[in-house]
Amino acid sequence: MSLMTSETQTRVVVVGGHTRSIGKTQLVCDLISAFPEAQWIAGKITQYGHGVCAQNGENCGCAPADHAAALDWETRADTGTDSSRFLAVGARRAFWLRTKQGYLAEGLPLLRAALQQAAADSGPGPRNVILESNSLLQFLKPALYLVVLAPRLADFKDSARLVLDRADAVVLRDPLPEPAGSAADAAPAWRGVPLQLLRAKRCFLQREAEPLPEGLRGLVQGLLQLGTAAAL
Repeated sequence: MSLMTSETQTRVVVVGGHTRSIGKTQLVCDLISAFPEAQWIAGKITQYGHGVCAQNGENCGCAPADHAAALDWETRADTGTDSSRFLAVGARRAFWLRTKQGYLAEGLPLLRAALQQAAADSGPGPRNVILESNSLLQFLKPALYLVVLAPRLADFKDSARLVLDRADAVVLRDPLPEPAGSAADAAPAWRGVPLQLLRAKRCFLQREAEPLPEGLRGLVQGLLQLGTAAAL
């Protein structure tokens, strides 16, 4: 199935990460701000379990009351929510898709319909979509998948581990240890993730509050010029 109609070219960037509170939303905002001409459609995808948001582990009221999935378009840029932040930095439109844990497939028709609606509203031309999610890669082959990693944090979600090999580039919140001769306490806090896999990928160091690395900026700029499409 296609993410959009066959007549519409869609360039999709997906931003994931191995745990919460490592700046995935901030990276999405950085990319939107860096390329305002892309007129991004931005979305955040959250899964929850037992009525509790899986994003922050606390009851934040995000769970749809009657259905396995719900999608809402953001209408304000000043509320402080993640989708509001997307609008505040220049996204043309922003939405929040919530699904029950393990029910992301049920949310795909909502996602597809939302993007088709946005395409109809914007007229002809390619669509640039940026999505914050790991699990979406079960169903989507994006033009670019960026994964945010913080080696100092031990938690590594299964959803991120399963798709790590598909990452086109890694954005590090602190450096990886040197491959040889490094102190034991310099090793990443997480286990079971082969460092050789990460070192074989393009890695960009961007600590908290630092600007977008030039190499990463160039990678995304090349994508926008090439116009690689995505499939769902």
